[in-house]
Amino acid sequence: LVLDKVRARFPWLELVWADSGYNARQVAAAVAKVPVLRMEIVKRTDDVSGFAVLPRRWVVERTFSWFDRNLRLAKDFENLACTLAPFVAIACTHIALRRLARV
Repeated sequence: LVLDKVRARFPWLELVWADSGYNARQVAAAVAKVPVLRMEIVKRTDDVSGFAVLPRRWVVERTFSWFDRNLRLAKDFENLACTLAPFVAIACTHIALRRLARV
């Protein structure tokens, strides 16, 4: 996990939302190492049939759809996280520049 780097870069961050796929012992151990951060797992309920909006889940799905517009991020070309991270930064820069151009 990158929680240590996130905490160093964003010291005001207190809460991290995660998908139910991250509900593991290793994640809990990583969060325990950074005592100021709190992780909230967003789980879907089996009680609801059909479509149900989960809290904060839409933010992650929207971001993934933005990244999928970038051809390099749409497929898994990179084998290492250190080679993927610059392409994510480029995609985020592209998204921010498009927003600024609209203003």
